[in-house]
Amino acid sequence: MERISSFTEEEKNYYMQEAIKEAKKAEAVAEVPIGAIIVHNKEIIGRGHNLREHSQDATSHAEMFAIRKACKGLDSWRLEECQLFVTLEPCPMCSGAMILSRVEEVYFGAYDPKGGTAGTLMNLLTDERFNHRAYVEGGILEETCGNLLTNFFQQLREKKKQMKKTSQDD
Repeated sequence: MERISSFTEEEKNYYMQEAIKEAKKAEAVAEVPIGAIIVHNKEIIGRGHNLREHSQDATSHAEMFAIRKACKGLDSWRLEECQLFVTLEPCPMCSGAMILSRVEEVYFGAYDPKGGTAGTLMNLLTDERFNHRAYVEGGILEETCGNLLTNFFQQLREKKKQMKKTSQDD
């Protein structure tokens, strides 16, 4: 039986906007702007944004923080009736955490051609060899989510270019 989304387009856009707010928190502290939220019964129960540079911890992804907060809020490692919204297609680690925590539905904004495992490079979340599979939908506010990342990396390259030029002028 094919699964369908439990949200209207308007609801999907609303929740992705909430994930975008998280991404902007990461951007404000010079982190890659990726944000995630987890919804249970139409209520946000987990939020997170990337903090790898600040923590120097490779697992400090937006989805991981959101999953931890949601599990704590529900007092359960099972997120069976939950939906996760994230601004960038999940990586293998985050997709694995979604499988293990039994997230029911995953929605993402921009596709990740270099590391996405929710449909681009592979789809871990719907692989029938695992004991849990999630409904997956990508491209929610894709342009907005993609522009956040594109602009961030453009500014980062420009900053590095300026620093190099400044050091050569000295």
